[in-house]
Amino acid sequence: MSEDSLPLQQLSSQKRFGTKRKSLGSESTPTDLVLLRSPRPKQPWPACLGKENQEARFVLARRSRRRRRSGSGVSWDQLPDELLLRICGCLPLPDLLRASAVCRRWRRLALDESLWVSVDLEGLTQTGPALRLVLRTGVQRLRCPRAFVEEPDLSEPGLVTFDPRLSTMLTCEEPEHLDRRVRRLQLVDLDLSGSVVSPSALRSVVCRCSRLRRLSLEALPLSDDVLSCLAQNPDLLQLNLGGCSGFSAAALAAMLDSCRRLEQLNISWCSFSRNHVQNLVETLSPSVTQLNLSGYRDRLALDDVKVLVDRCPDLQTLDLSDSTLLTADSFLVLKRLQKLLHLSLSRCYHIHLAALSDLGKAIPSLRFLDVFGLVQDGQLAALQDDSPRLAINARPFSAVARPTPAGAAQPDRTMWGRGCRLKVRF
Repeated sequence: MSEDSLPLQQLSSQKRFGTKRKSLGSESTPTDLVLLRSPRPKQPWPACLGKENQEARFVLARRSRRRRRSGSGVSWDQLPDELLLRICGCLPLPDLLRASAVCRRWRRLALDESLWVSVDLEGLTQTGPALRLVLRTGVQRLRCPRAFVEEPDLSEPGLVTFDPRLSTMLTCEEPEHLDRRVRRLQLVDLDLSGSVVSPSALRSVVCRCSRLRRLSLEALPLSDDVLSCLAQNPDLLQLNLGGCSGFSAAALAAMLDSCRRLEQLNISWCSFSRNHVQNLVETLSPSVTQLNLSGYRDRLALDDVKVLVDRCPDLQTLDLSDSTLLTADSFLVLKRLQKLLHLSLSRCYHIHLAALSDLGKAIPSLRFLDVFGLVQDGQLAALQDDSPRLAINARPFSAVARPTPAGAAQPDRTMWGRGCRLKVRF
């Protein structure tokens, strides 16, 4: 198109600026102006694989507050209580006490009653505080022989101190699941043989027991209150009161009258009078199969043996040692025990050797015979020839109702044939 044919308005604008502009079609805005007026595009953050200040660039970063996961991917805090209990069940007593000091959760798990079913505290010096805590865990089988036991305060909370050799554990706060009142204990088997414990301290423990089945209080001073507490355990099967003292004949009769399921009773060498012995044989349960009634010298007579045989016809083990009033006439009474296997007549000096020769024939079921002090070494062979099926003087120590067999070559830490899981070892 020529200049002559252009519109007047367009021609005048070209002359004003002195230049010609090319047609941009529908777009009338210059591209350079658009780029100049538009904001700059955002630059992406540099990917730094090393430190933040590498390559002279400073990057402000914020780390996550969440804990980094361990390399294995599993944390102790993520394990359920059931699995931690299984792990604690494999720990010995010192390690279990150390684990209880880690945190509150571990203390609650370490003192769970399922882990403290059976405990052996033999050798522990500070038995009182340890006994207090163990009783609160709901222990069922407790072995604590030859220990010095203070009176445990089972009704009020307080400091619990363990022996330093058990990695000292001091606590001012006890787990919530432990009953501070301790109305009833869960004890089933208890061995306090030869311990130093007062009758009041023993009563504070026994009075809270109603499930006892096996109990050994050998050589302990007792009281009528202790025996009345024992009468609250009708399921008592084995009772060892050998060498005990301090209780009346009436309390003994009341206790034996309540324990009708008693199978083994060791009540030898107690400070008994003639009245004690009479009440004993008259109230003894017919369920008794093993009885140690030795050490009563002139307080046990033939009439008492007759009453005993009539009340307990199923006796299998009978120890009448050191009964100086017994003679060979007692054999006519003893032969009525058709299940008798073991008879001990040691130091019954009024029984002659000639009468012993016929004892095996008088009691056909008899297999073991103890006559220590009656037969000399030269006469033992002749007596053995007369009674070939009898084992004479083969069992020098009585095992009736005793938790641990006597006379073992190595120390035996079992209790009535079963060991304890948690033990004190030095």
